[in-house]
Amino acid sequence: MQRPVVTAALAAVVVLLAAGCSSGDGGGEGASGGMLGSSPPAADPSRSGSAPATSGTGSPPPSAPPAKGSVKVVSTITEGLASPWGAVALPDGDLLVSSRDEGTITRVDAGSGKKTVIGSVPGVAAQGEGGLMGLALSPGFASDRMVYAYFTTASDNRIARMLYDDRKAAGRQLGAPDTVLRDIPKGFTHNGGRIAFGPDKMLYAGTGETGETGLSQDPESLGGKILRMTPEGRPAPGNPDPDSLVYSLGHRNVQGLAWDSGKRLWAAEFGQNTWDELNLIEPGKNYGWPEVEGREGKSGFVDPVVQWSTDKASPSGIAYAEGSIWMAGLRGERLWRIPLAGAEPSAQPQSFLSGKHGRLRTVVATGGSELLLMTSETDGRGTPGAEDDRILRLEVE
Repeated sequence: MQRPVVTAALAAVVVLLAAGCSSGDGGGEGASGGMLGSSPPAADPSRSGSAPATSGTGSPPPSAPPAKGSVKVVSTITEGLASPWGAVALPDGDLLVSSRDEGTITRVDAGSGKKTVIGSVPGVAAQGEGGLMGLALSPGFASDRMVYAYFTTASDNRIARMLYDDRKAAGRQLGAPDTVLRDIPKGFTHNGGRIAFGPDKMLYAGTGETGETGLSQDPESLGGKILRMTPEGRPAPGNPDPDSLVYSLGHRNVQGLAWDSGKRLWAAEFGQNTWDELNLIEPGKNYGWPEVEGREGKSGFVDPVVQWSTDKASPSGIAYAEGSIWMAGLRGERLWRIPLAGAEPSAQPQSFLSGKHGRLRTVVATGGSELLLMTSETDGRGTPGAEDDRILRLEVE
């Protein structure tokens, strides 16, 4: 395996690994142990990548904090989760976790690991890669107690918010869903699903193109995009088109969203047969799919900052902590660290935990040097053990 290449002159890093052929779903979330295909031509390291964002999500900090260099598992918080997908930390440190296939949200005690189902989301239609996926807490959660969820119904993908009242009996703590956004295209695969509130208190959503590649380049479609909206689901002030939710386009299947210390948005994206991507997102920019997969230096499209062969990544959740982006790999079955300095990595990406815990779905930064990592062996593509799925507590060293 050839190592990633980094040069001081680059505004992007290219990870040169043998390309893996997507298995099962044609490059969706990737099954373990897929057949390898032929290697693509090596990317040209002389091509420049994304420029630093100067508006929208932020700009490079004057001096980036030094990136710590290693990670270790210190404990298992809980076991026995069924098809977990989204996870969000509550103010007291406990977690809310969604079950993609069961349509439920479970509270996990961060100390004891006790699991309490707080309720189910009505209307969830779990099939293929669809179901109950990303979760987010309202920026005003301390007072409004609103939990946001991205989920698949029989007709579309949508985002709804629900009142969480933990004074009620277990299983009945979620209020009726108030739909914030509907009519996001749905498919058997490529439903996107990650949502998060940014530093600007606007709601961002990563969507997929459902296998209909033309949706990604269609500015009128919500598929294959990163969307930015108010908490009520309206186009957010400052969007490239003031009447549109579309923040960036040309995406295939975005399932990772995170902001760095400079308040810049990063997104992880599934490739098809060749390259998975980590992109620095700028408002109004086009990230190429299906015209481009990976780094091609093609005019009018933004190249990824880092790319991986699909058998080494199939990236889902990402988080920012200790000067680095941390990226969970499904088919790759490893946690990637991408140390940042401004708009480019400051060192070669490193992988940790390779093959030790199976498919990895979601990573959560809880502050300081701690990360929480959630496995995804019960999603229909893994090989679950008796303890799966799990949430692991990690320490960044």
